[in-house]
Amino acid sequence: MTAVAVFGFLIALELAVRHYGMPGPITTQAREVFWPPKSGGLLYASMALMMVVLTWRQRFLALGAAIGIDVVFGLVRWAAGIELGEGHPFGNGALWVILGCAGLALTRRTGPERILLLKGVGLALILMAGRKTGDAWLYLTSRTRPMVLDQYVATADHALGNPSWLAGRLVTASGSIGFNVLDFVYGQLPVAAVVVALYQLRHVATERRFPRHHLVRTFLTIGLIGPAFYLIFPVVGPVFAYGTGAEHWEGISLWAPHMPASAPWAVADLWPNTPSPLNPPHPMPFDEITPRNCMPSLHTAWATAIFIHSRKGPRALRWAGTFWLVATLAATLGFGYHYGVDLIAGVVFTLTIEGALRAHDRNWDRSGIQLVAHGSTVFAALLLSYRWLPVQMAAHPWLAGPLLLLAMGSVIHRYVRTGTSWEPGPASAPKPSTPQPELI
Repeated sequence: MTAVAVFGFLIALELAVRHYGMPGPITTQAREVFWPPKSGGLLYASMALMMVVLTWRQRFLALGAAIGIDVVFGLVRWAAGIELGEGHPFGNGALWVILGCAGLALTRRTGPERILLLKGVGLALILMAGRKTGDAWLYLTSRTRPMVLDQYVATADHALGNPSWLAGRLVTASGSIGFNVLDFVYGQLPVAAVVVALYQLRHVATERRFPRHHLVRTFLTIGLIGPAFYLIFPVVGPVFAYGTGAEHWEGISLWAPHMPASAPWAVADLWPNTPSPLNPPHPMPFDEITPRNCMPSLHTAWATAIFIHSRKGPRALRWAGTFWLVATLAATLGFGYHYGVDLIAGVVFTLTIEGALRAHDRNWDRSGIQLVAHGSTVFAALLLSYRWLPVQMAAHPWLAGPLLLLAMGSVIHRYVRTGTSWEPGPASAPKPSTPQPELI
């Protein structure tokens, strides 16, 4: 039933995007069977997730087959003079192996082995489809939402001290080293998620079953539900609404010097040097290219999910999860892609999604319902306050700022408290039996 719903959603999204003259997620994914893929790393990461259901021997065979197919594709393209364009020179082999395993499961496997292999293939295909549907959603936001609400969010952000402007200046001052480190972290978020997921799913091949809850579930649910709020609350981000859209990285970014002095749709060229003005906000028109993908910050949401799911791993994984969260927050603000209030909404959104998934596994007990209700209420209150109270928030930053952080902290506290109560406690040791006196 779930597979039918997902397939129906993909068809609907395909038709919606095609209405505006662009190929949808099904078409773009099908093209990558032969054409250079947009992200070869994502295809190999998807194959890695699928391989958790395989034995070590099968994993080496699958990896070798994928590399061999990529080599053949590369030689054919070189001989035919085919340009890569914006695609990657590798990745087709991974997709062929995934599809081959699907065929193998249907034709050569039976019973539990078939089901397990199909689950692995489905996991890989859903991860790939998630990326394609995300691209389609972003395109739809730019075409269906001509007006954006950046002035409201930027005004509300004064309550937090304009963190995007501050982070933008810090990243600029850090030079090429700081920029390149944050750019790598920001762009490789799916790879970090796969690393954590592979740790969680490391015993699938031996136990012949998937764990009840893992990172991939949270990641995909965030990607499925999150973009709907882009249509409700369209925001493009400070680098576009208050800057050139070129990231302001003269000498660091290759394409920034070729951008105009200020983007024609921007309020003014203010970011990151001059905070946004405190004029009465109003919806502003924007172009049909820039995605309205700020509220909430899904990069923050995904990085928070990685942090949560890395807590039960070894020390190296816990440190990596912490680093990825901190660096992602720095990148989203420092590159001007998000406002500070976006990040708060993203954290609350993730904890609510994570709590809902775990509560579902527990048949929605009272504590789970309370957690989800609390997170949903706070998330709705945040969005309503950003839209209808930004001027008041900016006028009283010493009141509004702590209240925003307190609201987020309340959701974090309830999630930690509820999650701790859900954890199985140590088994109590049996009490030693008291020796009975012998009757003489």
